[in-house]
Amino acid sequence: MPKKRAPWESGVRFAVTGYMCCSASLLVCNKLAVTYLPAPSFVLLCQLVATAAAVRTAAALGQIELEPITWALVSRFVVVPLAFVGAIFTNIKTLQYANVETFIVFRASTPLLISLADWLWLGRELPTRRSAGCLVGLLFGAFLYVRSDSHFEVRGYMWVLVWFCVFSFDQIYIKHKVDSVPMSNWARVFITNAVASCPLVLIGMFNGDLTTAFVTHEWDRASMGALGVSCILGTAMSYFAFLARSVVSATYFTIIGNICKIASVVLNVLIWDKHATPMGMLGLLVCLVFAYFYKQAPLRPEVAKARELERQRNAAGNAV
Repeated sequence: MPKKRAPWESGVRFAVTGYMCCSASLLVCNKLAVTYLPAPSFVLLCQLVATAAAVRTAAALGQIELEPITWALVSRFVVVPLAFVGAIFTNIKTLQYANVETFIVFRASTPLLISLADWLWLGRELPTRRSAGCLVGLLFGAFLYVRSDSHFEVRGYMWVLVWFCVFSFDQIYIKHKVDSVPMSNWARVFITNAVASCPLVLIGMFNGDLTTAFVTHEWDRASMGALGVSCILGTAMSYFAFLARSVVSATYFTIIGNICKIASVVLNVLIWDKHATPMGMLGLLVCLVFAYFYKQAPLRPEVAKARELERQRNAAGNAV
C-alpha cells in the first residue's frame, strides 16, 4: 500500500500553485532549450529520463518514500504514459497545421467537454450555472486574446480533431487512474516518465533528433545549461501535475492548464518580442477573472460516500 501523504502535499493551494509556476515557466525554458539544441524530442526524452532517474536516486538515498515498483502496479498505470505521449505527438502535429493562437482557442473549449465527462464517468455533479458561465467566459477570453495578435487559422482539421479527442481522453483517463489506482505521487511520476521514455527513443530515431543531438550538434555551455534547467523544471512539473490531478477535478485541472498556456504565451511575447497588445492583455485578464470565479463541481453524494468508505478501509489496512 502507498505511504501516507505528507500534510503539506494535501493542500490544493500548494499543488495548484506549484503546477502553475512550473507550467508557465517550462514553456519559456523549453523554447530556450530547443533554440540552443534544435532537437525537441531529444529535449523531452532527456526530461523524462532525468525525472525517472531523480526519483529513483532520491528514493535510494532515503529522501523520498517510494513503494516497490512491481509489474502488477505498472500494468494498471501503463496506459497513462502512453496517453501522455499521444497528447504530445498530436499537439506537435496540430501546430503544423494551425497557428499557436488558434490552438489556444481549441484548447480553451476542452473544459466544456471535460465537465460533461466529469459528470458521466468521474462521479462529479454537473457545473452550476455560474461555473458553466465561467467555462464559456474562459473560451471568450481566449478568443479575445488570439484575435489581438493573429487571425484564426486552420489548414488541417483532421489533426486538430485527433488532438482534441486524444487530449480530452488524456485528461479524463489520467484523472480516473489517479483516483482509482492506489500509489504514491512519486510512483506515478516514476512510472509515467520511465515508460513514456521508451516510445520517445523511437520517435527521436525516426525524426533524426537523436542524430542531431549526438552527431551534428556542437554542444556548448548555453545548450547544456538550457537542457539542464529544462530537466529540473520537467521533474518539478511532473510531480506537481500529478499532485494537482489528485486534489482537483479533471475540468479544473484543464482550466488551470489553459490559464498557464495563455500566461506562458504572454510571458514569451514580453521576453522575446518586447510587446503585448492591450487587447491581448485584456483577454488574459478576462480568462483569469472567469478562472477565479469558477468553482469545481463536487462529487455526487453516493460517490463521495463510497470513496470515504474506501479511504477508511485503506487506512484500517495500513494500520494493521
